[in-house]
Amino acid sequence: MTFIRRIAASLLLTLAAGSAVAATQVNCHSSAGNVEEFRYSWRLRGGIRFLAGLVFPTAGVANLRTSFPTGNDHSIHSELLITAPTGKQGGFFAYESEMDNSGKRTLMTYHGYSWGDKARNERTNFDYAKGLARIHREKSDDDPEYRVKKLPSDHDEVRDILTAIYFLRQNAATIGGPVQTSIFSDGKEYPVIFRPINERRTFVIEGKTVASNGFEIVDAPGGKKWPGGVKVWLSADERRIPFRIEIQQSVATMQLDLQSVEACAFMAGAAS
Repeated sequence: MTFIRRIAASLLLTLAAGSAVAATQVNCHSSAGNVEEFRYSWRLRGGIRFLAGLVFPTAGVANLRTSFPTGNDHSIHSELLITAPTGKQGGFFAYESEMDNSGKRTLMTYHGYSWGDKARNERTNFDYAKGLARIHREKSDDDPEYRVKKLPSDHDEVRDILTAIYFLRQNAATIGGPVQTSIFSDGKEYPVIFRPINERRTFVIEGKTVASNGFEIVDAPGGKKWPGGVKVWLSADERRIPFRIEIQQSVATMQLDLQSVEACAFMAGAAS
């Protein structure tokens, strides 16, 4: 969640030096299987986008893919890849998460980026039996770092950005007010609030007008301040398609807008 802010700081240093029913059939390009896949366009909003354009793109494409367990596999894997218009070779942000088969417990979280000669990635594995988070961090200009962190004793379910969005999709119908919880970001836990946005929007996807309900993840009063935020607009039917995702930082907001639905595992499961 601090990718944009870190890159923005680096740049500054460099410069100084309608209907919900329609959503059920939105452009699903393949049979359900065990994979759900959404494709997005993205752009940066905020003043930093004009500085950012000097070094890395302010717009591009993104892919949100979730694989559900089959056979002997008992975990859900979700990944969000955000790239330059030319693809991953032009630079990227990446988020990955692994959940248990209920989608309630995060087993692994990963985030990384590569833009120009700057790269960073961090992977955390959660050992709930021992109450530990095992963190492995690498940066292009530093030695790898390994550390083990004790999880709070009252936290048996950890969420990151992707698993928080998954939670909102699972529980959209029942979240009628603020839900206080925490989010794991950059090796730290922050108190946050999940809450509905009192705003209903419609989106046009390949000529179809679809209705959506908004939710946001914001910093909770007291405790360690989370330097981020997330907004997501989900289709107002049982499939809860994420039409728009906004990943916020103090210097800019990355806005992802749905372009197509490539595979529909979550959607098919919700409709069954």
